[in-house]
Amino acid sequence: MTGDDLAGAELVVAGRDRVATGVVALTLCRPDGGELPGWTPGAHIDLELGAGLVRQYSLCGEPADRSALRIAVQREPDGRGGSRWAHERLTVGATVRVRGPRNTFRLVAARRYLFVAGGIGITPIRPMVAAVDDAGADWRLVYGGRSRATMAFATALRERYGDRVSLHPQDETGLLDLAGLLGRPDHGVVYCCGPESLVAAVEERCRDWPPGRLHVERFTPVVDAGGAETTFEVELALSGRTVTVPPGTPILRAVEEAGVPVLSSCREGTCGTCETPVLAGVPEHRDSLLTEQERAAGDTMMICVSRARTPRLVLEL
Repeated sequence: MTGDDLAGAELVVAGRDRVATGVVALTLCRPDGGELPGWTPGAHIDLELGAGLVRQYSLCGEPADRSALRIAVQREPDGRGGSRWAHERLTVGATVRVRGPRNTFRLVAARRYLFVAGGIGITPIRPMVAAVDDAGADWRLVYGGRSRATMAFATALRERYGDRVSLHPQDETGLLDLAGLLGRPDHGVVYCCGPESLVAAVEERCRDWPPGRLHVERFTPVVDAGGAETTFEVELALSGRTVTVPPGTPILRAVEEAGVPVLSSCREGTCGTCETPVLAGVPEHRDSLLTEQERAAGDTMMICVSRARTPRLVLEL
């Protein structure tokens, strides 16, 4: 284990609390009570949930607390099994292997913030709110959910911050008024996390805003069919090998089949674990993480989903 990455270390569930209908908050600690890696608002950890399941959960506790990591897991009846496993197996005293923390949703410095959270999307937003409030910044949180009962941490946020937190249960107030919130770019920066319908709607409202004003995090990948797939080569600069990537085969899989290990997790372009520096060539980005500016720079890519626009890529692997 390194000082800043748990690297598959085994943690114990030291606490478990029901924080909303279908949502449990889990407190994870080292079995020996030792110190955990530091993290910053917006970070997440990977949980290895058995049977090949690896899922990412945003940290929602206090970054200054090095004794524990706290996450909240919403049970998804129609999900792929990760949330069910966590709800049924991660009881107090159970152990789980953890990687990270890793941050692909970093909080930038600004004078003014608008936070827009939907449902369990409140988890990365919660420590961000605490950080900007401590810094004395001007901020506002607009938090929507299906009902009050399903909105984790809603009461605590409202009690701590008062009118700066605006709660919008859909069964009471309807959908969020994004037109009113985002009618013009008069906020310093906007942070949004929640279901894809909310994130996509916020992106559409902010489409013509100046670069760097909007920051989003997704739970599911953006559907991107990309262009026609062709065969290309990938040179692995650190390994001294070249692999051929045929149509329909992710770069990640081709590299792994060539015997070169790569750290990965979601395999759908949402977590950032497999982000790899590009030394030459032009990537075709298909991830749900990089900004338009980062894509245009072309110096990094998510090799689990992205491909190549040129016949050859050189990667730092």
